Amino acid sequence: MMEIRFHGRGGQGAVTGVRVLSTALYYDGKFTLGIPMYGTERRGAPVVSFLRISEGRINERDLVHEPDMVVVLDPLLGKTVPITEGLKEGGLVLINHPHGGLETGIGGPYKVATVDATKVAMETIGRPITNTAILGAFAKVTGIVTIKSLRRRRGTSGADE
Repeated sequence: MMEIRFHGRGGQGAVTGVRVLSTALYYDGKFTLGIPMYGTERRGAPVVSFLRISEGRINERDLVHEPDMVVVLDPLLGKTVPITEGLKEGGLVLINHPHGGLETGIGGPYKVATVDATKVAMETIGRPITNTAILGAFAKVTGIVTIKSLRRRRGTSGADE
């Protein structure tokens, strides 16, 4: 089983991104369990969401405490939120950052992958909603979900995509 923790800010799409990714993984034949964690957060407040991915049924229902991967939608969160807390040694941090891995300031026994998801979002939709761009990067760095499934709309066969 692969466990992932998403960090973002209200309005960036961390919860929606987990929902979209979970559905795409289902289309690709995986079992998934998405767990949003938010309360009265407002736009801009830190938000966390969790995802479990497996080849078989998932019975574990608690929060992800030791993720294999962390996805970060806002590069400034690393200054105020312990984004790598509990990350397994050798785990992967995928972060929305305009520069390479060393410039993110993330250090430790982790791999770091970056994508300028804010730039992609602004060029594509004109708003800094980074979840779609980060999901494309997720597909590329992990290889566990297809772009076709990410693009597929709920309720369609995918043939019209």
